[in-house]
Amino acid sequence: MNKQFDPHKNYEKTRKNIGFVPLKKASLKDWKRIGFMSGLEVHQQLKTSRKLFCRCPAGVYQDHDDFDGEIIRHMRPTLSEMGEYDGTALMEFRTRKEIVYRLNNKTACTYDIDDTPPFKINQEALQYALEISLLSNLNIVGEVHITRKQYLDGSIPTGFQRTAILGVEGDIQLSNKKIRLIQLSIEEDSCREISDIGHTRIYKTDRLGIPLIETVTYPDMLSPYELQEAAEYIRFLNRSTGRVRTGIGTGREDTNVSCRGGTRVEIKGVSHNSWLPLLSHNEAFRQYALLAIKDLLLKKIQNIKIWKITSTELSDNKIETIYPPIHEAIKAGFKVIGVNLPGFQSILSHFTQPGKVFADEITDRLKVIACLEKPNMVYSESFYQKELNLEFPEIRKLLDAGDEDAQIILWGPSEDIPTALETIEERCKMAFEGVPGETRKSFEDGTTIFERVLPGADRMYPDTDSAPIPLADDFIAKLGENLPIPVFKRLQQMQDCGIPEDTHKYLLKKNLLPLIDRICDELGYSQKYIGTFLGHYYRHMEGQKDPHPEFSYNKIYGLFSFLKKKRLDPELAKSMLGILVDHPNMEFNSVLTSLNFRKLKTEALLAPVGFLIEKFREIRRSEEETKTKKWLMGQLRKQAIGNISLREFSHLVEKEINAYNHSKDDNYPD
Repeated sequence: MNKQFDPHKNYEKTRKNIGFVPLKKASLKDWKRIGFMSGLEVHQQLKTSRKLFCRCPAGVYQDHDDFDGEIIRHMRPTLSEMGEYDGTALMEFRTRKEIVYRLNNKTACTYDIDDTPPFKINQEALQYALEISLLSNLNIVGEVHITRKQYLDGSIPTGFQRTAILGVEGDIQLSNKKIRLIQLSIEEDSCREISDIGHTRIYKTDRLGIPLIETVTYPDMLSPYELQEAAEYIRFLNRSTGRVRTGIGTGREDTNVSCRGGTRVEIKGVSHNSWLPLLSHNEAFRQYALLAIKDLLLKKIQNIKIWKITSTELSDNKIETIYPPIHEAIKAGFKVIGVNLPGFQSILSHFTQPGKVFADEITDRLKVIACLEKPNMVYSESFYQKELNLEFPEIRKLLDAGDEDAQIILWGPSEDIPTALETIEERCKMAFEGVPGETRKSFEDGTTIFERVLPGADRMYPDTDSAPIPLADDFIAKLGENLPIPVFKRLQQMQDCGIPEDTHKYLLKKNLLPLIDRICDELGYSQKYIGTFLGHYYRHMEGQKDPHPEFSYNKIYGLFSFLKKKRLDPELAKSMLGILVDHPNMEFNSVLTSLNFRKLKTEALLAPVGFLIEKFREIRRSEEETKTKKWLMGQLRKQAIGNISLREFSHLVEKEINAYNHSKDDNYPD
């Protein structure tokens, strides 16, 4: 490599050339420039008592080491009805993975390993999913056809997932536009991964088979923040029904992102909606960078059809380095291979994502496809040349490399090297085409790594074990009679009622609006007061400590009902709730006793005012009369809470102060 070439400068130069802008500094103009486009696949578990196609309980989870037995499987692809293999299935087959499943007798059965035919679909789950389909303005299918979707990554022991489309062509209303929905499906959830090291992947099956809905949108989101808003809307819509599970792992999103000239790339398993803007923003620019790499390569390499890598094994006397992973590889008996990439100088250190370069595209695939654990390679444009202390000029001679070539050194078990070399050449050839369709794993920092080839339609085929399920019109009409209020109408209601805007997401996320309606409709409190109470005070309390497992939102209704019957001011609810979240079975009267609350008339509350005014005048440091009222309220507030509105009490205290001052003035002659 040219000694003048600086990988750091190349990274910064290429970052600038594609016009990368950090998310916080980006605007709609930047996303229009690169042609940002995104869609969503929102997955949400349904709150049913049992799984979708068997009678195992749903929602019972186990620790990694809590299992009664293990089974081992090796996945193989099958032909579609058209006589073709799915690309994802072929990729997974190349990995030669051994899949280990940890089974717990409480949550798994013979159906999970395809030793028993499926039961009829869980009717409770089907009803819940249809209700959500109706709420999403989808057109309900006349007949439910259950199909099989191949999954050879091992996340499902049978190698396929049973799924069925329930509704098509709907929409949701965002703040500034409608987002079209392609469909809503009901399907089985997959296993939870425990580890994935080398050729062994371990799963536990407690989540397997739990009913799950998948809402799929068109790529109508033209900015990262529209994407987040759509994801939150769908989550709020699902939760508004009370039919879905909540908590870690019960809901997750996949987002499909592209830029102009790019292709659909699916970012899998986004755990938090707050991650979506950064992930989608970086992915769109990653694709934009890959298109820039394509243009550079096509200018440098005249005949891409005959392009190929060359490689040679590097024996101990051909490689000198202080880099520990290579030493460890040699000690372990691994092969160390030098690879030449013709014309790829400046490409390996080309910017792709913040802190990542094109070389990461290769090393990620070596981990997934060839099962070479990271670090699995070094390259001639590494940022850490001094740490590597590798004599790349010598390696270039061994590879007969040209001035415009780049080099990779990789290592691994001899049986994995052929797949590794195929993977390197394959990914480099993809660079001539631009952006490969693939699924990528998401990280909190907004970056992604390769996970698998993007699946196609060839992995879908009918499930011959399950008969079609007709849906009668009157059944669908009945389901539509008691649907919750749509989310966009709820948002408008909260605005109209004066509920603070910073509480809206929390109230929708926790599905607290039905509780607000019930308290206000049945007990006569204002929507603004109860919404603010829950969205500010209760949310803050919930953030400070976890409520007792037996505490429920019904307890909040009971609290306000008690205050109404006792004719106590609702401000007392704050003090009482602090005790109830820890002791939900405590009687309300007992809570008052523990607070040392006494029922007092207004006259009794105001009786000490004169004495307190005199006392304050003895100790005060300022002549400002406004501080008198403030000090008095501090002294009397605790006794007033629950007996009278603090606003009303403040007004009465002010009147008492004025009356007291007036009486004192009358006692002095002019």
